[in-house]
This record gives sequence, structure tokens and C-alpha cells, in this order.
Amino acid sequence: MAEALGGGFSNSGIVPWENMYCTDPWQPRLDLFTSFGCNACKDNRELTRNSDVIFIAVKPYAAATVMKEISKELTEDKIVISICAGVTLETLENAISDGKSVPVVRVMPNTPCLVGACAAALARGKFVTDEQADLALKLMQSVGVCVVVQEKLLDAVTGVSGSGPAYIYQVIEAMSDGGVLCGLPRDVSTKLAAQTVMGAAKMVLEKGTHPGQLKDNVTSPGGTTIAAVHELEKGGVRNSFINAVKAAAERSKELSKE
Repeated sequence: MAEALGGGFSNSGIVPWENMYCTDPWQPRLDLFTSFGCNACKDNRELTRNSDVIFIAVKPYAAATVMKEISKELTEDKIVISICAGVTLETLENAISDGKSVPVVRVMPNTPCLVGACAAALARGKFVTDEQADLALKLMQSVGVCVVVQEKLLDAVTGVSGSGPAYIYQVIEAMSDGGVLCGLPRDVSTKLAAQTVMGAAKMVLEKGTHPGQLKDNVTSPGGTTIAAVHELEKGGVRNSFINAVKAAAERSKELSKE
């Protein structure tokens, strides 16, 4: 996720790789980031000293440990942005030593930020000023769409958009498989399936029409589309997607307790 965010920021022009710092305990990952032009730091504390905005992009169980490690380098002028699923603002703020009033923001992004098509949500901590919140929002909106929500809704965001790309990749793959079954070459079928998903999403976003109405608009009586929709309904596709979102959201809640 850190790689996708960094690439997205650089591609958008808001922050080039050369103005970013990175650290990673695994040397191959650190080498990858430096190959992009990112500046390697020997540890998290050095990175924090060199940075105005610090992204915490680690496994959830390690987030509080990292916050404690960098506490002495944090000031009210620096912003910490956590993309760790399930780790609450309270947990992050309480991990900061000496009772400092450090601005902490939680963001739930997704990997399409790499191509400027992120779907993200942001929740601000109690020490974040309006100016700092605007900066965090500006950064995230440079790589796609970002909305501000109450922190209690971030688990639901994780279920819908944080984990969502994986659901849609499976949809594209399945549609491509169907095309191949019907005789299309794999590359042609995958391109058509992916473009169809993108086009349908664009219709929802730009027209503002309910997706159910858009579905009805292409479902003519006795036609091919209603036959296909009937099969999807028999397979419980909508129920499966609803359950997938719920499962991811519940897992996000569980991570906050681990």
C-alpha cells in the first residue's frame, strides 16, 4: 500500500519520489523504494525527523510500537497519517509518549491510488487542525476520491473500498473466463471485461443515477441481459457481495483488538 501511495503521489505531481523518505526492515523492499528515487533512512526516527507528514504503513499489530518509537521526534507541526486497518486514533494517540498533542489522521485507501483512481476515507484525530486536515485530504484527493467520515465508519469503509478492489478483480477475471468459454481470445476478453467495469462505474459516478436504475436501463424484456441477471440471482451474487463487505468490516474491527 505504501508503494501504491508513493507512486500515486509522484505520478500526480503533488510530491515527487525525490521528496519522500522511507524505511523498511526488509532490505529488498527498501531497495525497491530507493530505485524509485525515494530517500532511504536508517530507522523510523530518522525518517520522522526528516518528514512533515509521516505515513504509518505497517501491519496493524505493529502500529503502536512504531508510534512509541518515533514519539520523541514528533511535534505539533508534524502530521501522522495511519493506513493501518482497525487501529484506532485513540490507540495511536495513546502510544505517543510524554502526553504530546500530536496530530494523527486515519486513512483507509486502496491500491488503485497508484493509477489515480483511489477510493479512500479519512478520519481526523482530536489534535488535528483544520489546516492539517485539509492537507491530508489534499494529499489523498491527488490520487483519487477521498471523503471525510467519523472514525466509527472506517471499518465499513474497509469492507467496501479498502478491500473492494479484490472483489472487482475477481469479477473481471470471471467475466473474462466467460468470454474465453464463448470463444474470445483471453486478451480481448479481459480488456472488454475491465473496460465494462470501468464504464459502468463511471456511469454511476458521473450520472448520479441509482445503480439499480442503470441496470434496468439495459435490461430489456426477454433480452440477453435479463437472462444473465437471472443467472446471477440464482447464484446469489448480490448476497455474496454483501456478505464479503460485512466480513471485511468485521475483520477490521477484530484487528483493533489484537
